Amino acid sequence: MTERRKTKQIKVGKLVIGSESPISVQSMSNIPAFETDNCVRQALEMQKAGCEIFRFAVPDVSCARVFYKAKESGVTMPLVADIHFDYRIAVECAEAGADKIRINPGNIGDDSKIKEVVRACRKNGLPIRIGVNSGSLEKELLAKYGYPSPEALAESALNHAKLLEKFDFYDIVISIKSSDVRNMIAANRILAEKCDYPLHIGVTEAGTPDSGMLKSAVGIGSLLCDGIGDTVRVSLTAHPEEEIKAARKILKAVGYCESGINIISCPTCGRTRIDLIKLVSEFESRLGEIKNNRKLTVALMGCAVNGPGEAREADIGIAGGNGEAVLIKKGETVRKISEDNIIDALIDEINGM
Repeated sequence: MTERRKTKQIKVGKLVIGSESPISVQSMSNIPAFETDNCVRQALEMQKAGCEIFRFAVPDVSCARVFYKAKESGVTMPLVADIHFDYRIAVECAEAGADKIRINPGNIGDDSKIKEVVRACRKNGLPIRIGVNSGSLEKELLAKYGYPSPEALAESALNHAKLLEKFDFYDIVISIKSSDVRNMIAANRILAEKCDYPLHIGVTEAGTPDSGMLKSAVGIGSLLCDGIGDTVRVSLTAHPEEEIKAARKILKAVGYCESGINIISCPTCGRTRIDLIKLVSEFESRLGEIKNNRKLTVALMGCAVNGPGEAREADIGIAGGNGEAVLIKKGETVRKISEDNIIDALIDEINGM
């Protein structure tokens, strides 16, 4: 696996974002912030679902109370205030208990207003996330590059960082997002070479769970395989909980998941003599029976050609035969299992490891 890019480490609440820390998973509330109780309820649900950082869009100063209420109600995951245009909202959220402020410094106003945001964040120990989006790129950069090119997006992000650095503020996380997967990948690669700030990565406006998952897997997965990316959001037109599930799957696929079962299974072919499709489906449906949520790779293979080799590379696995399978653990053949007992035996063996 490619080594993670070395970055600053930025504290967000009790969580640390940066190269030596696990890649964190984010999502965003789809409930208006003035519906305080509903926002808090959703935050608690998302926390239970495995979300590690949660963001509220805050359109006016009065909505900052959502952070007070959330902390009082038992939300312990870091909460982010997403703010545009009005610096006073950022200042109020910093005082109200937000753990990070997400702004685009270019639309906050003149230096005096940016300075006030920096002052409030420094006083309360909060980082600032700079958010650059292809749909809101500055007119000057559009004129310079002709369209929201990767170079334009990266330049915009670095220019915004300079606005904060001017006031000796460096607790910064940067995100560049685009609905164009290739542009998003290229822009983040440029940015990764030009700064050492942690990067929040994602494909924006990715779409439905089906198409959005595919776009996000390509975009986020490509960068993670390059060692780029410190926190992620899969943006879907769906309930926020679906974003968490999708992000976990992507992290697992590229080997960055800190826990859970990674399943390797073959596509089946004419050599397969067990109902592998049914067996894999049953195993997935019974993952909740596995007692310790540690990181394990489990191989379910259909025949004796590649099966034994793949199973030996996994922590544990099976290789199918004619109505039976061989159980292989840590590279050693343990025993044969009849087809009707394969999943029971596999789960028992895993729980005994």
